[in-house]
Amino acid sequence: MVFGRSDKRHRPDVEPVALKILVAGGFGVGKTTLVGAVSEIKPLRTEEALSEAGRPVDDISGVESKHTTTVAMDFGRITLREDLVLYLFGTPGQDRFWFLWDELAQGALGAVVLADTRRLEDCFGAIDYFERRGIPFTVAVNCFEGADFYPPDTIRDALDLDPSTPVVLCDARDRQTVKEVLIAVVEHAMATTPEEETAPAVG
Repeated sequence: MVFGRSDKRHRPDVEPVALKILVAGGFGVGKTTLVGAVSEIKPLRTEEALSEAGRPVDDISGVESKHTTTVAMDFGRITLREDLVLYLFGTPGQDRFWFLWDELAQGALGAVVLADTRRLEDCFGAIDYFERRGIPFTVAVNCFEGADFYPPDTIRDALDLDPSTPVVLCDARDRQTVKEVLIAVVEHAMATTPEEETAPAVG
């Protein structure tokens, strides 16, 4: 310490790397809940009430208590580190809104495919979408109360996933488990994407 002057060195502000992550999965699997649980800003939601007109095309078996649906996207943000920010885009779950996926997928580093073991087949469409477009993804099993428990390897086999595709268990309402899912997505994407297209390692 020099009299009248501090010798502390002020580091320049860190310019964070912003990464785009998609959150996809079947109707009623918890995508909106997941984005809301972890977002550090008030999440943007585009939900509308389910209507009688939609009953013939919206299969709510297993999620009978659901009264709203995402019709465009959910949006949230989380800072994983001072130099790493994730922008989360939740996709609509019904087939009739899939025309929006191509727009949302542009520039995405990776994706979360949220799954429900009671309706596991509902996530096949999202898995096929990301596999065909070469977008790295992690399957996150939302552990609903009353749902049967299966270990990750069993779920990986049931979904016929590549051995390198991460499968993790989570509670879409819980910020910490959702954060762990997002870290898994970033780490997997960085391991499968050319280095110049990715951010520094998470750790």
